[in-house]
Amino acid sequence: MAEKTKKEAPKKVQKGNKYSCTQCGLVVTVDEACGCVDVCDIVCCGQPMRKKG
Repeated sequence: MAEKTKKEAPKKVQKGNKYSCTQCGLVVTVDEACGCVDVCDIVCCGQPMRKKG
């Protein structure tokens, strides 16, 4: 019997999350979530920033 593959729901940007740029090292802390339905990318140096910690 085959297992169902679970797709992870895209994680939304939440207040207090920290994101860092892998190019320049800039770190951003979210102080207010936008409330968008879709996932929002925070972009720096032309690349999406990655969630830190």
